[in-house]
Amino acid sequence: MEQGPITAADVAAALELSSPAVRRHLDALLADGEADVRDAPRRGPRGRGRPPKQYLLTDAGRARFGHGYDDLAVAALRYLAQHGGPDAVEGFAQSRVEELLGDGIAQVTAAHGADARVEALADVLTARGYAAQARSAGTGPGGHGVQLCQHHCPVAHVAAEFPALCEAETHAFAELLGTHVQRLATIARGDSACTTHVPLDLPEIRRSTTTTTIPRGRQPE
Repeated sequence: MEQGPITAADVAAALELSSPAVRRHLDALLADGEADVRDAPRRGPRGRGRPPKQYLLTDAGRARFGHGYDDLAVAALRYLAQHGGPDAVEGFAQSRVEELLGDGIAQVTAAHGADARVEALADVLTARGYAAQARSAGTGPGGHGVQLCQHHCPVAHVAAEFPALCEAETHAFAELLGTHVQRLATIARGDSACTTHVPLDLPEIRRSTTTTTIPRGRQPE
């Protein structure tokens, strides 16, 4: 990151390693998408053999060094809450979840039956980085149903301070699935997954749904 673009020979010299060993590491970084390679700029007449290659980190590689996106997002929402009030934060949360679902809405509504829509929604969320899956829940809060489990939340740190993000997501799921849903757990509150119970034996209601969020685990101070 500090010296790139850099050749494998220069890396080997700096780390006091053999060139073959360095190239194995560089090949692994290339395979993982954490580095890129390009021809070194030519200096003087071109000699025999292949031109040397230079390696540099990609955005994925630089991400290993950490970033402050979460802190920036929290600061931005604090500013929004201070100057625009709670309604502004809620409006942002609603806009964000609408953008998150995007063209996935058509994919979900095209599915036939409540259970198929939950499966489709899980697929959409997984494609967005939420590692979601639908699980049969038997009889639970709200009756027989299925649980939508999101095993990753890219905004968990932000949602811990601004639960409106979770509330907007829960409401959007209810609207999209056409039935009452109940949020049982959230990663933002310290649970291992965000779990939403979707009953399958309630009448489907479009554009008039009730949502409930039950946070568990760590509570905000």
